[in-house]
Amino acid sequence: MKKTKGILKIIFIMASIGSLYFVPWILLRILLTPLPDTVQEQVNDAIGYGLDGIIVYVDQAGKPPQFYAAGWQDRKNKTPANPKALFRIASISKLYVAVAVAKLVNDNRLSLDKTLADYMPELMGRIENADKITLRMMVQHRSGIPNYTDFPGFWENDYSKNTKESLDLILDTPADFAPDKKYRYSNTNYLLIGEILDKTLGYSHHEYIKKEILMPLGLNHTYSLLSEVDLDDVMSGYAVDYDSDLKTNDFISPAGSMVATAQDVGIFLRALNDGSLLNENEQAIYSSIYTYEHTGLLPGYSSIAKYHKDIDAVVVQFVNTSGGYSWNLSEIINNRIVKILKRRK
Repeated sequence: MKKTKGILKIIFIMASIGSLYFVPWILLRILLTPLPDTVQEQVNDAIGYGLDGIIVYVDQAGKPPQFYAAGWQDRKNKTPANPKALFRIASISKLYVAVAVAKLVNDNRLSLDKTLADYMPELMGRIENADKITLRMMVQHRSGIPNYTDFPGFWENDYSKNTKESLDLILDTPADFAPDKKYRYSNTNYLLIGEILDKTLGYSHHEYIKKEILMPLGLNHTYSLLSEVDLDDVMSGYAVDYDSDLKTNDFISPAGSMVATAQDVGIFLRALNDGSLLNENEQAIYSSIYTYEHTGLLPGYSSIAKYHKDIDAVVVQFVNTSGGYSWNLSEIINNRIVKILKRRK
């Protein structure tokens, strides 16, 4: 029995070593590097892996908020990263939209069981299964509606700057799957939810989010659109093997249009998780439809916003580099930061 275990152990070790051949060395390097003592050291180390700039915000219970930054805010002008800079938070925006849905459902202004055809009858025959796809399915990415950002040429043709052109990409195309049969992330769901919110409210859902979510929390550094802010206040964004700043490459869909500081995102996430943002009924509705954390990706930008219950800490991380292995690096760095916080606790 001992001999068998010894052979299995050798096989496991050999298999593990063999698998390293397929791991990019830049990722292997950080995985094998001993964990530093402090979050700031880890943030500083992140720049050595080809990331242009990084911002980290930590809100741990019983301690004042902590701000960390390294690298460039603006690479061309050699401006150091500012931990309180505005950042394009991409799909983290979906959390705010889902909260708006929960509030309006609680007010009986929306129904999770009504269909896309009920809300937007003009899409019958243009989006497959429109009469079977419910609002709940769209919020949960279980609609089967194709993701418009996956279509070839989406970014190159600037479709991100026009929601109608974005939606046109998926009209009259086959569904990815039958409604509620699978999960597949689709930005089209939230583009359509934004349209439904606007029709229901009779005004922009951006104003509703500001009034019902941002203002009560005192989030004065959160904006619905890039056009609402001074570009000089926004962290520049870069892609691997591409020299130009991507900061001005707008994205106006509710699926990921918002701009905020790491602290504002952290305050929002804390309120969402501790129950102070929503009343009891709204919280129950929200819990039934969406998640309590999110990541975001846009050309030049990646973001991670999570609440870690075991250490009662919100960690928000912004990296202004996309492409290559930058996302893998961002996730590994974020995991290492959380380990440092747990060890410190």
